[in-house]
Amino acid sequence: MESGSQLVSIGTFQVLKLPLGFIRVLEWLFAIFAFATCGGYSGQLRVSVDCQLDKASSNLSIGIDFAYPFRLHQVSFEVPLCEGRKRERLFLIGDYSSSAEFFVTIAVFAFLYSLMATTIYIFFQNKYRENNRGPFIDFIVTVVFSFMWLVSSSAWAKALSDVKLATDPEEVQELMSACKVMTNKCGSVHGPRWSSLNTSVVFGFLNFVLWAGNIWFVFKETSWHKGGPARFAGAPPAKQAGTFNQQQTYNQDSFDQPGGYNAQGDLEQASEYSPVGGPISYSNQM
Repeated sequence: MESGSQLVSIGTFQVLKLPLGFIRVLEWLFAIFAFATCGGYSGQLRVSVDCQLDKASSNLSIGIDFAYPFRLHQVSFEVPLCEGRKRERLFLIGDYSSSAEFFVTIAVFAFLYSLMATTIYIFFQNKYRENNRGPFIDFIVTVVFSFMWLVSSSAWAKALSDVKLATDPEEVQELMSACKVMTNKCGSVHGPRWSSLNTSVVFGFLNFVLWAGNIWFVFKETSWHKGGPARFAGAPPAKQAGTFNQQQTYNQDSFDQPGGYNAQGDLEQASEYSPVGGPISYSNQM
């Protein structure tokens, strides 16, 4: 039996051994990793301002914290002006919440759907295959999520690149008035750690590969794959071909046999044209 029709006879948790069920399990696991590594992120960078003319105003460890959903324009921090006790309040640049939230939203909904689909495969196979509605809906949703994973992962990868640039310590120093004075020294204590966010992008594209690859296995469960062109024809192709071959063989036999059409033609000529039969009889008597 083909893997595309094995859901009919396989029950309980045995369905997880099939490609369709196994990939669904991987989908909701990878979706968890995708939204957890992105949605749970918080980072920090530290810069220093050393006021050469007023050491008391120096701050050698200015911490700047930011987190998901990366509305950096709302992240504020204070730095010294190196003019007595004066300080200035600055904000990071950029708002990347739309791409980040879109990515996490797709991951959450993909997790919920793949978990629900796995449950239906295991416990509600009859309902899933009733009137072929289950495989049809499953196929459409799988195609949509494949496309959404590609779009959201690409958008988030671009946004992450912009977040890295906006939170680069050297870029942040360009915002500080004290760092524009030649007598002051500004430096980077440490930058943010990006391993978690880099992992989220990787899992995003892995999810796209999983969902796109699973399109074929879901398609094999639909009537489009099982029925094929025979659903639209009056008879199966093999039967039509057999009928055509039989008819062609019959026609050839009717025209090619020595005693068939030619003998009948001679008989009709002999009975219709009696003078032809006369000479033949006369020659035989001679």
